[in-house]
Amino acid sequence: MKILAASDTHGDKDIINKLVAKAKKEDVDLVILCGDTTLFENDLTGIIGPFKKINKKVVVIPGNHETFATVEFLTAQYSPGVYNLHGRSIMFYNEIGIFGAGGSNIGLFQVTESETEKLLENAHKAVANAKHKIMITHTPPYGTTIDALWQHVGSKAIRREIEKIQPDIALCGHIHETFGKQDKIGKTTVVNAGKNGIIIEIKKKKN
Repeated sequence: MKILAASDTHGDKDIINKLVAKAKKEDVDLVILCGDTTLFENDLTGIIGPFKKINKKVVVIPGNHETFATVEFLTAQYSPGVYNLHGRSIMFYNEIGIFGAGGSNIGLFQVTESETEKLLENAHKAVANAKHKIMITHTPPYGTTIDALWQHVGSKAIRREIEKIQPDIALCGHIHETFGKQDKIGKTTVVNAGKNGIIIEIKKKKN
């Protein structure tokens, strides 16, 4: 499975069009948008539709620039093939489990740490036995190169869930200064997908 993951596009049509071109060129199976797809919800057009036009499945979570209701509205408009994974999960090819929770501990639309932890725990249950697991959040986990500004500003709840679940990959965004950076928490590779997007390939595990 080939995935294009991106975050913090903030309604910028030029950035979105570049991501659409990348998704098409790389022939990805799935596009993951890790939140802040809008800029304070000023414009909801041209965010999901361009990916839908090239027949790409899309997974999206809210960031701190859009409400959970807005993401639910957007995904419903373009269903089927577009999924809101805020507190939810989905399986692909019977072995790739993707689960997530949006919002942020800082910013406009905030979510408490306890709520984030609960959402991720519940979302993970349905894909607990998946051979491959991908966690999606908007906020990065605490105490990594991904959340380091003048101090660490990430989520301790997200870090606890990564340490406990140990997904193969944890995708996030939110911190513009660390776009594209990676780190490790145990066996989990943590990546700030960033507005330019990254390509991830999941290969079938041998039994």
